[in-house]
Amino acid sequence: MAAILTAANSVMADSGHGVPVTCVADDAGREVCLDAPARRIVALSPGVTELLYAAGAGERVVGAVSFSDYPAEAARLPRVGSYDRLDLEALLALEPDLVVAWAGGNPREQVDRLPRLGLPVFFSDAGDFAAIASSLERFGALAGTETVADEAARALREGVTALREQHAEAAPIPVFYQVWEQPLMTVNGEHWISQALALCGGENLFAEEAPLVPRIGVEAVLARDPEAIITGGMGEPDSSWLEAWRDFPEMTAVRRDNLFFIDPDLVQRATPRLLEGTRALCDRLESARERR
Repeated sequence: MAAILTAANSVMADSGHGVPVTCVADDAGREVCLDAPARRIVALSPGVTELLYAAGAGERVVGAVSFSDYPAEAARLPRVGSYDRLDLEALLALEPDLVVAWAGGNPREQVDRLPRLGLPVFFSDAGDFAAIASSLERFGALAGTETVADEAARALREGVTALREQHAEAAPIPVFYQVWEQPLMTVNGEHWISQALALCGGENLFAEEAPLVPRIGVEAVLARDPEAIITGGMGEPDSSWLEAWRDFPEMTAVRRDNLFFIDPDLVQRATPRLLEGTRALCDRLESARERR
């Protein structure tokens, strides 16, 4: 059996024994085929867990890694370790018929053992809105929940288009987005947070940095003089990082009180909730424009 697939496509094929097979391409460029919809799925990152639920496959998820806490029922799933150190014994005990791995974060040597044990593995690496929508569709195909998944993908694409049109003529706002305090960290232009800011007319001042999440110095932020500073804190609603910037009253963002907090749950995972987070980012940047 062979199929040529784009990232968003799935195909129905024949196993050669009269059994229909669903095949999709994962984010590592591999073809993943199932001869029946997945009924026991293990998710190896919090973002993957959230995507599976959004695709209508939540009832089929039987295990997840730590910090998989959205939606609420995901917090009650059996744990199979953390995203960076899997408990393979616990994973195998759940007898999954599909494992969805995080291509950019899971320990590859552990994940590579799973196919040798007879487990289908889908590598997921959603890094922007288009990839999120595509992931929803492909998870729906693998779990047999296409109706829910395709509607979620459609709603996401339409929401992104609406935001892009709404802010197409918005005056640019130079932005520093703070990911962490010690060490000071931000995002580059390839990160989905930077792409969300761009939808709102935000200009990421560190877009050209090579690492996806680069470390920088306070002096670099001061030298680029952002008009707005945005942070989500340490994973829980906490705006304390913003107060430290008030020690630099000459900076435009401080002078105009453009120090904005965003709920980190809405922007720090590449899931459909990123659309809600982007709307919040747009509101913050609109406030900055009004203060000019």
